[in-house]
Amino acid sequence: MRKLRLIFPVLLICLFSINACKKGDPGPAGTNGTNGAQGPKGDTGSPGPGGPQGATGNTGATGPQGPAGSNGTDGANGADGTMSVKSYLLINRSVTLTGFTNFNIPAITQDIVDSGVVLAYFRTTGSTGAYYALPYSEAGRTITLSDFGVGYVNIKANFSQTGLDFKIVVIPGGSVTTLQIAHPNINFKNYSEVATVLHIN
Repeated sequence: MRKLRLIFPVLLICLFSINACKKGDPGPAGTNGTNGAQGPKGDTGSPGPGGPQGATGNTGATGPQGPAGSNGTDGANGADGTMSVKSYLLINRSVTLTGFTNFNIPAITQDIVDSGVVLAYFRTTGSTGAYYALPYSEAGRTITLSDFGVGYVNIKANFSQTGLDFKIVVIPGGSVTTLQIAHPNINFKNYSEVATVLHIN
């Protein structure tokens, strides 16, 4: 009987211990924690190998020829060439009342005589002023380009004087009228304009 009394308390302790070790009811859920900071970006990986080159496509067919365009408008006429224009400077020459003064001008050929133009200008020797065109008349005194032929010109005056410079310009082909058509604003009595248009040095 004593032995049973000792066993019974031991059994009670074991039962109590077993009940105490049983899981209790779950408590309420806790709040979610905050998200952690984003980590640094990782290094870029090395590029992968290139893909194989695609095959060359077939050449396309040639398209039909387009229609011809309309003709453009004609350009303006170019200035007459002046490479063959010749000019001569005759310094400190004289004119005389008693006849013609003849000057040698080698550029006057038969072609010049037949279809060219010869212009003549003068001024006092040593003057820096403008040349005067022939024919020239002032206070009853006249000087004219009387005539020209192969290799020469004749200057005629109704007075005698020394110390005159003459400019003789030889233009092949055409006439003064033809030159005026090509250069409508040119004044042939103005040597400076003639020299500019015909590129005379």
